[in-house]
This record gives sequence, C-alpha cells and structure tokens, in this order.
Amino acid sequence: MSNAVDTPTKLKSSSLLRSSAVVSVMTLLSRVLGMVRDMVIASYFGSGASADAFFVAFKIPNFLRRLFAEGAFAQAFVPVLSEYREKRSFAEVKQLVDRTAGMLGLILVALTALGVVMSPYLIMLFAPGFHDEPSKMQLAGELLRITFPYLLLISLTAFCGAILNSYGRFAVPAFTPVLLNASMIGATVFLTPYFTEPVMALGWGVFIAGVAQLLFQMPFLWKMRLLPRPRVVRNDPGVKRIMLLMLPALFSVSVSQINLLLDTVLASFLQTGSVSWLYYADRLSELPLGAFGIAIGTVILPALSRQHSKDKPEEFSATIDWALRMVLLVGVPAALALAILAEPLIATLFFYGAMTANDVTQSAAALRAYSLGVLTFMMIKVLAPGFFARQDLKTPVRIAIICMVVNMLLNLIFIWPLQHVGLALATSLASMLNTCLLMWGLYRIGIYKPSPGWLLFLLRLLAACAAMLALVFWLNAPSADWFDWSWQRRVWEVTVLVCGGVLVFAGTLFATGLRMRHLRR
Repeated sequence: MSNAVDTPTKLKSSSLLRSSAVVSVMTLLSRVLGMVRDMVIASYFGSGASADAFFVAFKIPNFLRRLFAEGAFAQAFVPVLSEYREKRSFAEVKQLVDRTAGMLGLILVALTALGVVMSPYLIMLFAPGFHDEPSKMQLAGELLRITFPYLLLISLTAFCGAILNSYGRFAVPAFTPVLLNASMIGATVFLTPYFTEPVMALGWGVFIAGVAQLLFQMPFLWKMRLLPRPRVVRNDPGVKRIMLLMLPALFSVSVSQINLLLDTVLASFLQTGSVSWLYYADRLSELPLGAFGIAIGTVILPALSRQHSKDKPEEFSATIDWALRMVLLVGVPAALALAILAEPLIATLFFYGAMTANDVTQSAAALRAYSLGVLTFMMIKVLAPGFFARQDLKTPVRIAIICMVVNMLLNLIFIWPLQHVGLALATSLASMLNTCLLMWGLYRIGIYKPSPGWLLFLLRLLAACAAMLALVFWLNAPSADWFDWSWQRRVWEVTVLVCGGVLVFAGTLFATGLRMRHLRR
C-alpha cells in the first residue's frame, strides 16, 4: 500500500497561498534572469538578421516547451496521477510513471529526430518571409538543427516536474528554468568568440541548458523513489488515458502560444527587426504571467484534481474563485504598468549595444498591444485547469478552435495598417475572447459559482490602481528623456517608478481594509 510519499498533500487555502508564493518567487527569479538574458542578447545582436534567425529557430522548440512544461502534458498527466494516488497503491503509481516515461520518450525521440532532419523545411514553414533572404533562411535552419533536441530534453524535464508538482514539491520545477537563462547568458558572453557566426553560440547554449535541466530534477525524484525507469507498454490503460487527454490539450490550453507562433510567421514578411520587436515585447508581457499566473495554475491543478476525485464541488468552485482573485490582484496593475511604462521599461532593459532608439519605440508599441491581454493570459492559466481537472476536453477544445480562427482573422485585418503591432493586438483580443468563453463555460454548467465579497474586492482593486496610476503619471518623464539618460539614470528612474507604484498600490489596498486573511479562501 501507499507509504508516506504516496499520502496526498492536503492543500487548504492557506497552503495554496504559501505554495503559490514559493512558485512565484522561484519563477520570478527565473524571469528576472530571463530579462538579464534578453538584455545580453539585445546588446550583442540587437534586432538584426542574426537575431531574427535565432528567435525563429528558438521559437519552435520553445513553443513546444511551453505546451509540455506549462500546458498540455501537465494538464493531462497530473489529474490521472492524482487519481492513482487517491485510489491505488504506490506500486501502481510507480508503474504508471515508468510506462508513461517509456511511451513519452519513444514519441519524443522520433519527433526530435524528424525535426532535426527537417529543420530547413520547418524554417520555410514557420518563417516563409525569410525565403527572399537565403542567408537568413540558412542560418535559421542551422540554428534549429542545434536547438530542436531541446524539445526532447525539456519535455522529459516537464514530465519529471509534473510528478514533483503532484506531490507538492513545487520549488524544484519552478527553479529549473533558471538554468536555461544562465546557460544562454554564459554561451553569449563566453562562447561567441569561438564561432564564425557568433549567434550559433546561443543555439548551443539552449542545447546545454536542456541537458542541465533534466539532470537537475532527477535526484529529487530518486529520493522520492519515483525516478522513472522507462517501460514501453502500448496498452496500459493509464498511459492511454493520458495520451488521449494530451492530444486535445496540446491545442486548447496553449492557444495564446499558438497565436504567438503565428505572429512570427506573419512577422517574417514584415521589415527586418519585426520578429525581434515582438520577441522583446512578448518577453516583458510574460513577466507577470510567468511570475504569478502560471504559478497559480500550477498549484491549483493538483488541488482541483483531488477535489474532483473526492466529489467536493464546493471546494472545487472556491479554489477557482480564490485563484481568480489572486490573478486580478496582480494582473490588473501589471497590465496598466506595462502599458504606461512601455518605453521606459524597454529602454532600461534593452537599449544597449546594437539596440537602437527605433527598436525601443517599435518594441514598446507592441508591448502596449500585448498589455491589453496580460490579464486574460493569466486568467486562462487559472480557468483551463477547471476543465482539465475534471477531464473535460470537448469544451476547451471547442473554445480554442473559435479563438484560433478569430485570431487569424484579426491578424489579417490589423497587419496591414498596424504592421507588427497589429499582430500583438490580435493576440490580445483573441485571449480576451478565450477567457470570456472559458469563464462562461464554467459558470453555465455550475462548476464555478462566485463567492461572496466580489464587489468590495473590485472596489478596493479599482482604488489601488487609481492611486498607482496617479503616482506613475506624476513621476514619469517624457519618452525622449529616457533615450538621453545614462543606463544608471534609467535604472534608478525605473526602480523609483516600480517600487513607488507597488508601495502605493499595496498601501491603498491596506487603507481600504484588505488584510492577509482576505487572501485566504
């Protein structure tokens, strides 16, 4: 029978908050280091042809990483694993882990081998606009051949991380992305002199990171006696359920990422630099998503899965309600700050070396468009687990198809008058639609029922945001000044704006009566 390792962790609301805080801190560390990584890349490569080539080559395996590491695999695997923990022995849980590892590994090895061989054709597919620039097309294909194996490595890492998350070990998977950022920074700084084409060093940095991330998690699984020993058993019922859940989840839970990839395809037809401008803007817009939205979604999925297995609909609804309030508390001020401080943030982080003032302006315009969808990107990470914990696939898949079609239509409408900014705007509007449909789906069938106190919560949030905006508008300088200042002055001014805004926001919440006990369910 189950031993101590197999005893489910009882995550009450205070425990959810504590676990979310742990994941948020670890993820924030990774995102901050990711900003440093992008600052280094911008300084070395700017927004030129080699940067565009790398970002396209990295976008493809990185897109798939997000599907596995933050989306589909976890959404499919964690509910099944949670059910096994609740209803079966530890030996059966270990058998599920081993057999899932075997089947997943077999599929990934075949897919990776195919991707490496087909790299030039994948570039033609995902960046057809490069066709008129043969040197950029060739460079991107060579880079993709190096970076594509990252898919195999990071997907296995995501599998290990899903096991750890299911047992309440959230810190290790949340810290793991730090290794990617550290590896890419090291490769850029130390390896570029050894390559005729310096940007090739970044490709090898991605590959090295994949190996390091996988090896990092293995000792923790070994200590739990859950280190996978891959076994290929084609007819295992648990593995078949996971694979069946995973196929539609690959699409439905990652609509925003698919939209961003489509943006890259269309941006490849625009002027040189468009892919990079969207990349830098996307990286900043994802900071609150990664630091908090994904953290909340990661923590509530195991809890929701257990609550569904135990048939506790009231607790299920209350967990979603708590998660929505936490996301709003961070997402609303974050979205407003990104929109207002687009130029200051881009200039402070990336206006060095090969990065020009025009690059900053163009990236900031895209960031404003992305900021419209920051809150809804975060809410999707909370609402989607409400369906997947119940192993309901049809509803989110149907919603995802609708949003994909809408996004493509909006892309075609906005790209001509707004260029790359139109692509960002279309992505944000599609995410808003996705959020509304997911919310309505949960509410319509009675899965989610809002808890009391929403009106007072929203009034407090509105007052805090108004106070924050007043301070930021008062302290902020004209955009032209940010280009003239030294980097030390820019860092100081951004620090004052961000810290001042956070303090006023938190202070207003406290003054209007919000206390820590209100952040618990």
